[in-house]
Amino acid sequence: MQIKDLRSGHAHIHIVSFIFMENFFRTNLPYILAGISTGGQYALIAIGYTMVYGILRLINFAHGDVFMAAGLVLIYAATVLPLFISIPLMIVVTVAIGFAIERVAYRPLRSAPRMSVMISAIGVSYLIQNLALYITGGLTKYYPPIPWISDSIQIAGAMTKRVTVITPFLTIALVVALVILIRKTKIGMAMRTVSRDFETAQLMGIKLDSVISTTFIIGTFLAAIGSILFFSNYTGVTPTVGAMPGLKAFVAAVFGGIGSIPGAVIGAFLIGVCENIIKGMGLTTFSDAFTFVLLILVLMFMPTGIFGEKATDKV
Repeated sequence: MQIKDLRSGHAHIHIVSFIFMENFFRTNLPYILAGISTGGQYALIAIGYTMVYGILRLINFAHGDVFMAAGLVLIYAATVLPLFISIPLMIVVTVAIGFAIERVAYRPLRSAPRMSVMISAIGVSYLIQNLALYITGGLTKYYPPIPWISDSIQIAGAMTKRVTVITPFLTIALVVALVILIRKTKIGMAMRTVSRDFETAQLMGIKLDSVISTTFIIGTFLAAIGSILFFSNYTGVTPTVGAMPGLKAFVAAVFGGIGSIPGAVIGAFLIGVCENIIKGMGLTTFSDAFTFVLLILVLMFMPTGIFGEKATDKV
């Protein structure tokens, strides 16, 4: 009799747990979907941070502003050109901006103290923001709806945009392509060599400027793709709109272990999902704070991140 009661008690607990999980999932499904989508967008920005840091040991503070500039370029291009021309044009212009930043702001300071390079990065960030402020007059510009991507669809009873579903798959495909490029191609091998030992790579005859420029080109290309996905969801573009996604992508890169591409992607998805669930709980005010609390905790307990390499001091 007691055994039957115990079994029925366990069964009752399992049923209650299942009902609770089902209700939680059903209630939070729109936020989970939005979180996965946002995480993918952060991931595409975070890869730019982590690649540049992996090679130059530099945090490119202007990266979030390049992401914002990509949004403005498409808005203005779409006013005079059809979208099938505007989108490739925006990607080309964004990549050109990234290349120009490396060429003008970072390359002349290659042998300068790291603090000088960091100040240059902050200066470029403010320059892009102020140029955007001058061009837009400080007014919010609205992203054009992109056919099919911006359409609304229904998933398990939850309404969302198709871009929400596309984002994680596109992000994973781009990351896989990037990992293959880094591991299987000549330029990828050069990147890995430079990231390991800058001076030795130079002595081996690797063209550092070409490798670094390629790194910036890849990073800004991914930021341009990320901007299409992000602004298809959040259509208002202002001169400072890139700052918060840029900071969150940076936190994702640190969380995963800055310099690690898989780590940056995992960190970005985690941050995206968690902040959207927090919003779903009615705590929108604290969603941004969560990201920076996470950064503090990671730096306290895992200074090199989840996949970061532990620094070893040579004696």
